[in-house]
Amino acid sequence: MMSHLIILPVVLPLAAAVILLLARFGAFTRRLLALIATGALLISCVMLVGKASQGEVLYYALGNWQPPFGIVLVLDRLSALMVTVTAILSMGCVIFACGGDDEKGSNFHGLFQLQLMGINGAFLTGDLFNLFVFFEVLLLASYALLVHGGGRDRIQSAVHYVVLNLAGSALFLIAVGMLYGATGTLNMADMARAVSVMDPERNGLVVAGALMLLVVFGLKAAILPLYFWLPRTYASAPAPVAALFAVMTKVGIYAILRVYSLVFGDQAGTLEALEQPWVWWMALATLVIAAIGVLAARDLRLLVAYLVLVSVGTLLAGLGMHSPQATSALLFYLVHTTLVTGGLFLLADMIGLQRGKVGTRLVKGRTPIHATALGLLFLLGAIAVAGLPPLSGALAKALLLAAADGIQRAWLWPPLLIAGLCALVALSRAGSTLFWRSQESDNTDDQLSGWHWAGTAWLLIASPLLVVLAGPLATYTEAAAAQLNDPSAIIQALLPTEEDAP
Repeated sequence: MMSHLIILPVVLPLAAAVILLLARFGAFTRRLLALIATGALLISCVMLVGKASQGEVLYYALGNWQPPFGIVLVLDRLSALMVTVTAILSMGCVIFACGGDDEKGSNFHGLFQLQLMGINGAFLTGDLFNLFVFFEVLLLASYALLVHGGGRDRIQSAVHYVVLNLAGSALFLIAVGMLYGATGTLNMADMARAVSVMDPERNGLVVAGALMLLVVFGLKAAILPLYFWLPRTYASAPAPVAALFAVMTKVGIYAILRVYSLVFGDQAGTLEALEQPWVWWMALATLVIAAIGVLAARDLRLLVAYLVLVSVGTLLAGLGMHSPQATSALLFYLVHTTLVTGGLFLLADMIGLQRGKVGTRLVKGRTPIHATALGLLFLLGAIAVAGLPPLSGALAKALLLAAADGIQRAWLWPPLLIAGLCALVALSRAGSTLFWRSQESDNTDDQLSGWHWAGTAWLLIASPLLVVLAGPLATYTEAAAAQLNDPSAIIQALLPTEEDAP
């Protein structure tokens, strides 16, 4: 059983999706199955973190077809961390959806599980073509989830989202073809080995393919100037879907981290770190634009969507610093921001449900029935996401600021600190409008379900928990960064040579 553990994050949600999409169960049974499947996924991912923390790179060869020819799933510290963060996030989303959002359209839980399967597959796959396949799976499910419940805004944003991602998928396929033509393989470890011994005359084709891939991953991650689809799409999506989308941009960040550290790592010679000149400057520009968007947002959901963009710029800045210390800091920040922004999307929906027709617009409206409890959750989320002490955002940003070296400090510190200040100003203004400038009302409708409270609290409580667990988490991310910085570990694990044999 333990040898098959690596494939469970893909198989479990796939099996649950097939059952939920094909069988006709009542609402109670669908919710129970979705909760059981997501809980089992969370347990299996925690077990994977335990295995990965031992430091060995493991892989699962489907059908026992060994790499580089077969399909492999690779488990290292990074992939284990990513699937676990996804599982924690998805548990909060499923719990929240059981409060009634899942019944506003058809097949919510089946599509949700299908998207989980695609996201987990993208984090675990060991070859570029299957990365493309899992991207398509998660995108197809996200198209349907985005329009769940209907509505003009959702349809319009879905059209933009679908068209852009179709273009991105076409570009992805072309880039994969170019890299395959130049290296003769799609397995990333084998591609890394091929690039290290490749004839320099073929470098041009590899560089073109690699930069094309950077555009594709940049589109998924919503990097400037490829970000414009994100705010409206995330703001219009159903709350549990928008919360799950908080990890979608991290799929793009992960892909950049994985592909360029492995294929274009230290062994790549003149092709080493060819993405760095682009990533660093795009990160800073994304931070600046996202900070302006945060200040300009006049809707709470749109404000949270721009906060996701701030996190994208921050993560990319960590990636652009190109050091194990910075990679460790960005992984710590990634865990914090994914869970907190996911929780804020859920909280925004709860607040909007109790404000009547004005919803989440930042204008004077009805006083929420549960203003005190919602206000406390909003305060918790705002402090965490703005990066104020004593919550996890402050720790994560301190680690990133400390990782900047020399001239990097002069470029990174001002935009990162100003983006935090902009978030603080925007959230303070939003909080005062939502809870202090509201009108008294005797309305007792729109009571929130216990599922709503539980799902939102599940994610927002992660911030103080991350402070408590900061030591073990930082130790894990440091080890993950060190493992990522040594691509030979994955290459030797997947493609052992006679010299590697004991």
